[in-house]
Amino acid sequence: MTGRLAAGDRRFRKYTTADVARHSTPEDCWLIVHEKVYDVSAFVPRHPGGNMIWVKAGGDCTQLFDSYHPVKTKATLDKFYIGDLERVNGDEREIITYVDDMKRGKFYMDAKIAVEKYFKDNKLNPRVHWEMYVKSFVILAGVAICHYCSFFLTSCTFLTSCAFAAAHGMFKAEIGVSIQHDANHGAYGNSNLFRHAMQLSLDVVGASSFMWRQQHVVGHHAYTNVEGVDPDIRCADEGDVRRVNEHQPHEKYHVFQHVYLFFAYGLLSFKSCFADDFTAWASGKIGWVKVAKFTSGESLSFWGSKLLWAFYYLYYPSTRSHHSALRLATLVCITEVITGWLLAFMFQVAHVVGDVRFFQLSKEGKLNLGWGESQLYSSADFAHGSKFWTHFSGGLNYQVAHHLFPGVCHCHYPAIAPVIMKVAKEHGLEYCVYPTFWSALAAHFSHLKRVGQKTYVPSLQTVG
Repeated sequence: MTGRLAAGDRRFRKYTTADVARHSTPEDCWLIVHEKVYDVSAFVPRHPGGNMIWVKAGGDCTQLFDSYHPVKTKATLDKFYIGDLERVNGDEREIITYVDDMKRGKFYMDAKIAVEKYFKDNKLNPRVHWEMYVKSFVILAGVAICHYCSFFLTSCTFLTSCAFAAAHGMFKAEIGVSIQHDANHGAYGNSNLFRHAMQLSLDVVGASSFMWRQQHVVGHHAYTNVEGVDPDIRCADEGDVRRVNEHQPHEKYHVFQHVYLFFAYGLLSFKSCFADDFTAWASGKIGWVKVAKFTSGESLSFWGSKLLWAFYYLYYPSTRSHHSALRLATLVCITEVITGWLLAFMFQVAHVVGDVRFFQLSKEGKLNLGWGESQLYSSADFAHGSKFWTHFSGGLNYQVAHHLFPGVCHCHYPAIAPVIMKVAKEHGLEYCVYPTFWSALAAHFSHLKRVGQKTYVPSLQTVG
């Protein structure tokens, strides 16, 4: 059965996760939302969010659907209903269940209603903000100019070239936290074509937007800080270089992780561009996340952009730059280390600090709290009210707003964060905000130091 049920037909079928998984392409796209099955194949070409609709085709999209869509969209989804999910043994790791908080009187539904009212009352488009276009131009121009000046400008000293390389790394990180971050969350403008071009800005600087969506959107956003599920906090069963919560195995050298991870974070960009993307492609997995199949366009974007990046960033400078091979290597290292540090620091302070919570699934694959609450408990904000940090961090200083409303352009976060905070207060829920970025960064390394001890006991109760 591949078509939708006729109107009035009540002979609803039951489908297992394996049944749904067979329909995992843009042309044949089934989704699971709140344990109901939908065939949205016919809607894919008309989806306002473009390729976001098949980011987890053939799988459970409950958290993604709820967080990306207005309340009224549920009526549209219902038109594509074809049956219910039939649970079988093994689904505990396929269908992770939160308490349903998409009802009036529960935190997340009330927050959605309040935020949607803000945009409606102010006649604003959640995906559009003029500041985003201005900063995108500045960032992309900065990457191009600093790339040229660090590798090819003959009138400057090597020290000046190093300064341009550092600025190059900063602008590359800004693509990561601003342009591609919004675009790959579907939060950049109304044009699917333009948004896709902005998604590929990540590919142009060496990393894969496809793999980023698999890890960040499918894994991290849907299951933030869930041990064994969130790929951003995954660790090996033994011998891993870091430990971020008490459920993970402890190694003797973890007592020094707050020191050596500072330096290791500088390798993040190298690791992503040269290793992680290819490892994910070869293995078909990113931690718990099963990597979706490439479409022909995604395959072309992945391999084509890798070749383009290798040509303009590695090969062309080696044949046309006036710098020696050693100096070129130095410039590349400066660029990549700065990029890695900035990305790691700004992302880590959001979820790996002592004032947020980590979750452990029950044997049935359940968490005893609502998804919206879990995002509030697992995320930390910093530097509210700072225009600089909002733009420099790509809105990551409003992490709670970002996780609850990832489809909203980050330039809107300063306005909707107070709305969310008000709803959270009405529900008696905690909301963590550090006064500055530096206090949040200190909290991160302080947490690494504490959790590196074998006797570590969290100050906040782990929710399971």
